[in-house]
Amino acid sequence: MRFPVLFSSMALGLMAACSDLDQVGRAPEFTPTRSTSEYNAMLTPSLPTQIDRRRTIDNASLWTSEQTSLLGDRRAAKKGDILTVVIEIDESAEISNSSARNRSGSESMQIPQLLGIPQRIDDVLPLVDLENGVSTTSKSSSAGTGSVRRNEKLELKIAATVIEVLPNGILHIQGNQEVRVNFEIRELLLDGYVRPQDISRQNDISSDKIASARISYGGRGQISQVQQPRYGQQIADIVLPF
Repeated sequence: MRFPVLFSSMALGLMAACSDLDQVGRAPEFTPTRSTSEYNAMLTPSLPTQIDRRRTIDNASLWTSEQTSLLGDRRAAKKGDILTVVIEIDESAEISNSSARNRSGSESMQIPQLLGIPQRIDDVLPLVDLENGVSTTSKSSSAGTGSVRRNEKLELKIAATVIEVLPNGILHIQGNQEVRVNFEIRELLLDGYVRPQDISRQNDISSDKIASARISYGGRGQISQVQQPRYGQQIADIVLPF
């Protein structure tokens, strides 16, 4: 009877582990930015708040506001424009909690005398002792502790490209940067949505103003391969239930 139960539990463990086998030898994937509530909100154009008269004024002026003009706005505003993203992450988090629970209870009932009935029953049924009656005790306790401590600091710059202008004016930007040193490549990837008004006059923006930001900083090459466990070890860690 034990073998079917053991086999069934192992089968359930293998089925649960199969969902993680596609991650063997691969970095964790980001959550897609499309089809999210933020993306759907950006697809809805907002109502105009004022009439844009710049084009009429520019046509009558010697100095235009085009990007190629001396006094023009050189900030990224349309598809294909490039801007600088300043990534500054200096965060720390420390969480600690503990819980304890204790409960105990006891019940007892004795019938030493009741019109002589307990004594007569004891004589007839030697295995029954009504003088002691009923006595129950119970006790349970549980305790748990947990703590999380993280400290992250990252300072980088990357040039990103506007790949899409959404109907409400939000810019979808993407950027990637690769630097090879000997046989190791340092890779920086960026994806997110920014507001044109958050871009500074120097045509840069900080990473904390990027919505749905996806930032990946890592590497690939001989050193990264040595640091990763072998495929067989990763599969064993996922499949084995013990």
